[in-house]
Amino acid sequence: MSTIAKKYFRLLLMIMSVTLDYRPSHAQGLNHQWLLGYGTFTDSFTTSQKARLLFDSNSVTVVPETRKMKFRAAQANISDSSGNLLFVSNGIWVADATNDTMQNGGGLNPGVFTTVWQNNGMPFTNQVLALPWPDDPFKYILFHSTGDPSTAINLPTELMYSVIDMNLNGSLGAVVQKNVVVLQDLLCPTLAACKHANGRDWWIVMMRDSSDLVYTMLLTPSGISSITTQSLGFPPHNSFNYSMGFSPDGQKFAYSYISGIFGNAYRDIRILDFDRCSGMFSNPLLIDLSTPNGGLGMAFSPNSKYLYVADFDQIYQINTDTTDIPASVQIVAINDGYYSPQPPFWTDFWLMYLAANGKIYISSGNGVIDMHYINYPDSAGLACDVQQHALHLPCYYFRGHVNHPNYYLGCDTTLGCPCLTTGIDEPPGHDFKFSVSPNPTGGAVKLIYMLPQNKEGKLEIYDINGRRVYEMRLPPWSTLQQIDVTFLSSGVYSCVVSSGGYREVRKLVVVRE
Repeated sequence: MSTIAKKYFRLLLMIMSVTLDYRPSHAQGLNHQWLLGYGTFTDSFTTSQKARLLFDSNSVTVVPETRKMKFRAAQANISDSSGNLLFVSNGIWVADATNDTMQNGGGLNPGVFTTVWQNNGMPFTNQVLALPWPDDPFKYILFHSTGDPSTAINLPTELMYSVIDMNLNGSLGAVVQKNVVVLQDLLCPTLAACKHANGRDWWIVMMRDSSDLVYTMLLTPSGISSITTQSLGFPPHNSFNYSMGFSPDGQKFAYSYISGIFGNAYRDIRILDFDRCSGMFSNPLLIDLSTPNGGLGMAFSPNSKYLYVADFDQIYQINTDTTDIPASVQIVAINDGYYSPQPPFWTDFWLMYLAANGKIYISSGNGVIDMHYINYPDSAGLACDVQQHALHLPCYYFRGHVNHPNYYLGCDTTLGCPCLTTGIDEPPGHDFKFSVSPNPTGGAVKLIYMLPQNKEGKLEIYDINGRRVYEMRLPPWSTLQQIDVTFLSSGVYSCVVSSGGYREVRKLVVVRE
């Protein structure tokens, strides 16, 4: 293209840019990141001390990094609407976006147990949880607990929370309330959360140790407005309730009971229905997995139909949307005994995490450099495609897990609750809140969108002649994709996001020098 032609083309782009159908995005990338690593060294098998996973697309981007915060098992983090990290905590302290201590972010969970773990982070899965404060875009709440050395395996006897205001300290945020005690009892350390049926408030749950009692707390714009208890109708469990969580659609809740040691263990899964309006659980179902290998991992599929459970040696799939759920249990993977990077570092199956790209990632209980994942978790049986030790990391990690509830769950007025938000529910003729940036672009482009609940979508790019030049699947609950468009010539294109019979179009302008 000649110099004169380039000038006219740029002028055309400037004219078009003021008329393009472009709106600021209200979609969110809150669950965009997962930070991994505990080391302060590299060796012949690694290239960095730590790393983070960015869930931008159908796969994942691995970013090597050096930072202060280490993780053992507990991690809560949250990002802004574009997927930029706001803060992260390992239950010991809070780091801001610069990876340094947030203002007033030190000294979480004061006590002897915290002092023991201060260098590595809290050791229990989902021991910390970060939530947006209802109706306040700059305020967040962080739930956390420590351990009590006088209890069995150092169980916590208090649940606390701290409040973070991102308007402070030059938008890096500051902790404005810290270590507020909200619950006192002998507790299992794991936390889970689900959006209220009104689309605004949050249910937060925590189990009492050695019982079937669950504490359910409701977070509203006024703070913790209620704390209730309910017996779930199961045999009492002990402190090994390390895994629990809600299905993405909020209709199911599951947790596990483990006793014994590897080779001589007992493991069952406990599944209940959940009413997002009342916060009540019902229809308890216990499934004995009959595995001697114990295990901790558990995660629902994006479509909420399948529950995946891992012991150290096997992965099970359970169909929760069938009349005979126990009969649906099947093994979809047996660990192949791979060592990462070399013996004795076995990449067993440990914890499971449903990521924003629609895949389930499985960590190891050992300090290793490879991770497993389930490629198509919405598919039945072996078609779910478990990929063992297929994600290579530049650093060692150990068990690490991030606690991300479904931040995007909208209203459900069928349960009898009014809808109290307009930002994430599904109006008639679904609004994808679709944006494309930067626009014009010469390289990568970021697309932010909101799919209908529980539905996957499709992205298509068409040239000026109506020919499709690009297509990709958008996983359910995903909200952000980063795409390299350097394969496109200079010109004007149409980007189409579609799902559930709805579609939305944005113009994309590509400029090549």
